[in-house]
Amino acid sequence: MRPDGNSIMNQQVTLTRHIIESEHANASAELGSLLNDVATACKKISNLVNRGAMAGVLGAAGSENIQGEDQKKLDIISNDVFIDCLQWGGHLAGMASEEMDSMYPIPENFARGKYLITFDPLDGSSNIDVNGAVGTIFSVMETADPNPADSSFLQPGTRQVCAGYCLYSSATMLVLTTGQGVDGFTLDNSVGEFVLTHPAITIPKTTNEFSINAAYQRHWFSPVKRYVDELLAGSTGPRKADFNMRWAGAMVGDVHRILSRGGIFMYPSDEKLAASGKSGKLRLLYEASPMAFIMEQAGGLASTGTERIMDIMPAELHQRVPVIMGSTEEVERVVSYHG
Repeated sequence: MRPDGNSIMNQQVTLTRHIIESEHANASAELGSLLNDVATACKKISNLVNRGAMAGVLGAAGSENIQGEDQKKLDIISNDVFIDCLQWGGHLAGMASEEMDSMYPIPENFARGKYLITFDPLDGSSNIDVNGAVGTIFSVMETADPNPADSSFLQPGTRQVCAGYCLYSSATMLVLTTGQGVDGFTLDNSVGEFVLTHPAITIPKTTNEFSINAAYQRHWFSPVKRYVDELLAGSTGPRKADFNMRWAGAMVGDVHRILSRGGIFMYPSDEKLAASGKSGKLRLLYEASPMAFIMEQAGGLASTGTERIMDIMPAELHQRVPVIMGSTEEVERVVSYHG
């Protein structure tokens, strides 16, 4: 016990306590309870990721999602975990996932609430078999319809009331925003709680790092190629500074690094994607929009190169968009190159 009568454990601010005490914008009791259910799902997925082969969750599932991408066993398991943890709480009217063809209505035997949630249950699942960083991304919005359809989810990012991600790496970390800044919580396995460890996260304004998959360099459009060429030219080039490239292979891992150290994350459109009829690689509702909300709340920017991601009105559940997000000055530079 400390001299002031408070134990060291009492100084730890849990996710639930933080939501209640900080009075986050839109953080009603119902939303707070929903976030606790999300946290429970993330704890379960974290345990599965940490156990890996011992839990029998590694390897391919032998199936494809609606985007034609090969699914891992843990993709499907993580999706089921989210549904099982969230469907009965009475806070949701429906769910939509990157791994499901259409929205998932709350079963009739459960109470329904005013919220919708979209999620990518296991971002970067190709990393799971090599013990790389993976994560979960989610977004919460409201609906007035107790019986929602796919169209109910087609809302711009500005309508989000909460967005977050959970990174499963050397530590399990939950990062979220309800519109009043960004806070990070680390899972304390000794007590099974997410504890506030990174309050009021802001992205550094200056940087010497960038994140992009250089394997697609030959397909990039000229604005992105021009920008990356300037960075690679280093101190002898027009930027007069040396830059480092990092690529984790999971959006959660790369964006978390950018939030922590500054920089820019890019998964732009390119000639190869355009030739296949795709405007981008990342999904708007499950990846781009929630990460854009977080990035802007941390003081950064998020753009497709030609428009603000948060302003895009989705046309369908699995819409893809180009993504350029990070420190304000760097994003503005790439946008300016797009004319």
